[in-house]
Amino acid sequence: MKKKIFLVLPIVLLAAFLGGYYFSFHIMDKLSDNNKKEPIDVIPPNDNISAKDEIDKQIGNMSLDEKIGQMVIAGIDKYNYDSNAKRLVTDYKVGGFIILSQNVKNSNQLLKLVNDIKSGNSNSKIPLFVSVDEEGGRIDRMPKEINKYPTNKDIGIKNSENLSYNIGVSLGSEIKSFGFNMDFAPVLDINSNPKNPIIGDRSFGADSDIVSKLGMQTMKGINSQNVISVVKHFPGHGDTAVDSHLGLPVVYNDLDRLKSFELLPFQEAVKNYTDGIMVAHILFPKIDPDNPASFSKTIINDILRNYLNYHGIVITDDMTMGAVVKNYDIGAAAVKSVLAGADIVLVCHDYDKEVKVIKALKAAYNDGTLSGDRIDESLSRILKLKKKYNLTDKTISSVNINSINSKINSVLNEFNK
Repeated sequence: MKKKIFLVLPIVLLAAFLGGYYFSFHIMDKLSDNNKKEPIDVIPPNDNISAKDEIDKQIGNMSLDEKIGQMVIAGIDKYNYDSNAKRLVTDYKVGGFIILSQNVKNSNQLLKLVNDIKSGNSNSKIPLFVSVDEEGGRIDRMPKEINKYPTNKDIGIKNSENLSYNIGVSLGSEIKSFGFNMDFAPVLDINSNPKNPIIGDRSFGADSDIVSKLGMQTMKGINSQNVISVVKHFPGHGDTAVDSHLGLPVVYNDLDRLKSFELLPFQEAVKNYTDGIMVAHILFPKIDPDNPASFSKTIINDILRNYLNYHGIVITDDMTMGAVVKNYDIGAAAVKSVLAGADIVLVCHDYDKEVKVIKALKAAYNDGTLSGDRIDESLSRILKLKKKYNLTDKTISSVNINSINSKINSVLNEFNK
């Protein structure tokens, strides 16, 4: 009996090894033809050697804490720039903040909050990303006194590129008025699953061509106001049946399906020089059975970076969502995300979780898990983007609500024709 076990065990182990090797090889083989393409630079006009040398020099002069901090965008738990938010800037050197509905009372309060965030970063030579989820429709973070936009679903029914562009312009102008410089919009998910509990009318529709066409125009409209557009949720959240805020969605679509459907709007975004892509917390067992997209090297590096030839910043969806915290240690998940190719870890809630992520990234560097070259690679993309948009921490003295509403009314009139 013992002899049989000794004979069988090596065979079982060899089969398991070859099975894992085959799975990895199979995914890479499907992507190999596209790896031969020349990379598309997401910042084509002003990308020159002297600018690269300047950024390399800047990175060389940064401390480890400054580098790690730039790789985190954090949330604020209150209506004001409180002591925890101040510590995130002064002690942990975060690279940016996200403002959510929980942080907004009215226009004056919001403007003061954004100004205080920027003023709090006055000792840093690197300006902050000040970001917001302003999609229009039901995902609206602006004060109540500002007029509302139609849903992307209704915009998709209109199917007007001009309207989509003008809405993007209005969205960008609106948030820029308060001092924001980054918008996590538009949604490029194709709403293929009618039971989807989280995307729904946030999508331009169930047709990949419409989502691609209108999404690109909204993205370009936002960019036209010198606001960074971060498209989402890669590689596609439209076929999920679970809200990732509450749990981990599992989608059994394979790579061929993604290449022919879900990836198409993101492929179009890369061709149109998108500056940022947000990666979703979704498990695709037929592509990576062990890791959600947000910390899957197969999905971020092999598919997004290599297959789509994308070289801009990659941002995770909020790491405090149920999909992560109910299934993984948030610090370990953040490290895996960066190792997989993410540049910025988004942590929207809870000061303790934000600090845990930062400390986990620093510990990963100190124990050799995360290399200095990998950190500097992300730093280069982050600083390059901040430089491209000439970001500053300059405050804004006042905001004209009537002017904002007038611009929104103009696109609403176009929508209602």
